[in-house]
Amino acid sequence: MNFEFLLGGIGRAVSNPQYRLFWISNGLSTTGRWIYRTAVAWLTWELTKSTFWLGVIAFADVFPMVALSIFSGAVSDRVGLLRVMKVMQLWLILVSICFSVLIFAGILSIELLLILTILHGFIEAMATPPRISIVKFLVKKDELSAAVALNSATFNACRVVGPAVGGGLLLFVEADLVFAVATLTFIQFYLIMFYLKPQGEASKPHVSQKLIRDMWDGILYAWNHPGLRFLMFVLAATGLLIRPFMEMAPGYAAMVFERGPDGLAMILSSIGAGALFASLWLAHRGRTEGLTRLVSSSFALTSILLIGFTLCSQIALAMAFLAGIGFFMMVSGVSAQTLIQNATSSEMQTRAVSLFVLFNWGMPAVGALIMGWIATFFGLQFTIALGAGLGLVFWMWSKKEGRRQVASLESDNNKKDLF
Repeated sequence: MNFEFLLGGIGRAVSNPQYRLFWISNGLSTTGRWIYRTAVAWLTWELTKSTFWLGVIAFADVFPMVALSIFSGAVSDRVGLLRVMKVMQLWLILVSICFSVLIFAGILSIELLLILTILHGFIEAMATPPRISIVKFLVKKDELSAAVALNSATFNACRVVGPAVGGGLLLFVEADLVFAVATLTFIQFYLIMFYLKPQGEASKPHVSQKLIRDMWDGILYAWNHPGLRFLMFVLAATGLLIRPFMEMAPGYAAMVFERGPDGLAMILSSIGAGALFASLWLAHRGRTEGLTRLVSSSFALTSILLIGFTLCSQIALAMAFLAGIGFFMMVSGVSAQTLIQNATSSEMQTRAVSLFVLFNWGMPAVGALIMGWIATFFGLQFTIALGAGLGLVFWMWSKKEGRRQVASLESDNNKKDLF
């Protein structure tokens, strides 16, 4: 089939046999990861009926990404991306099997669930950077942009399909079988990796002994760059005030909508559907101009829609709000990532992106822990609405500040040394 004729740039990437193999297999595995996460979230609620524990489990799963992402990059550079991916995928299979065995034996407790979640978090932290980076070594230079965009769209498509499948399975079968299904998707990706042949991947002879100083220089660079500093504040506010509501979804489905796993699947799939459309729209838009305005305006719209979501008593209406929330959260996050890469000098690029990972993935873990604790006293709806309301207060500052930073973020002539 002539994929290039049908799909243009994306078609060129899919026409590459190595990338196509990776894309299909990784897509199945990513769907499995969302099935896995949906099952873990629902088990947490079933075992505890506690919003605080939902926050704790979310924090345990995500926070290792912040602590280990830079370390993973250094190790992958030294021993090879594919080697790290294989080892981590094997560990992921073992953890998923452990869940099935413990549930089947009837001995899974919240403490054991927490231990396995921490282990899963470390595995994902080590596996994610090489899994993202390996695309570069599977495609030609002129296919890279389309391949990266297609990966983003596929991730969000899996975020729709995975929770829907996971929630549906939880309605009809025991949780141990749900984890077994996820395990099968992990196994096929592990086997496919033996057929991947990355071209041009080179292992560095050693990891730099100046890693700590390099990290500090990156922090100083971002702080001294007014545009990057503005983006980091927006990402931090999103992580603390907006994004954590997703970790509260199991409790929200049960307490507000009086639904089971199907309600959780409907919530997560609606967010994923909106995010999928956003990633496709941004890929089609394809330009840097205007992204600074999109970052701040999308933040405000997300906050408004989130307040509207907390006022919904019917899940069908709530799904419309959730799709909008997913859309504008994705627009804000992807726009910020693009601007960071555009405004950063080449020698600081990786360190600036590492800070993006810190705020975009780490802050929601902290926010979920805080929001889960507050919700035990004031309830989920009030807590989520409070975060969104504070987000609107923050937007009043970010709107004015964003206008001042357009030139520093969207111009190609601002990539200078700032420390």
